[in-house]
Amino acid sequence: MTMPSAVPSALPPAYASAVLPASADRVWAYLRDFGNLAEWLPGVDTGVIEDGGPSDRVGCVRRIIGPGDTVFRERLTSLDDESRTYRYEILECPLPVRRCRAALRVVPVTMTGEAFVEWSADFSANADDEEAMAKTLTVGIYATGLSALTRRFS
Repeated sequence: MTMPSAVPSALPPAYASAVLPASADRVWAYLRDFGNLAEWLPGVDTGVIEDGGPSDRVGCVRRIIGPGDTVFRERLTSLDDESRTYRYEILECPLPVRRCRAALRVVPVTMTGEAFVEWSADFSANADDEEAMAKTLTVGIYATGLSALTRRFS
């Protein structure tokens, strides 16, 4: 009989996580709104769902305006309330990344009743940009956003 490997699978190139001082249900109820990024992510000036439709509709596109009027367009590719996860793909952005697919997930911390939140992305980039883009997404966007969420729910 062979035992399964205890080695966890590798993390995606861009990954950040945090424990938020609120229940997973409360955090998910807020974060499942794909259109509210400008409310909580530092550096995002405005964010709207392009067609004005519901922000939890798979296929909707959010348009985000950031520093220096930079434009990001992202399409919601899945939203699962049971697993408290949504996935999206970047359609347009000023960063030198391609085929960027990201996920945001909220799970309960059973010992404390708090929420564990993960934000991650897989992407392609030119070899000379790959490390910088992983750091930009991980530290500059995801960790910064999770820190802001920690403050919001404190």
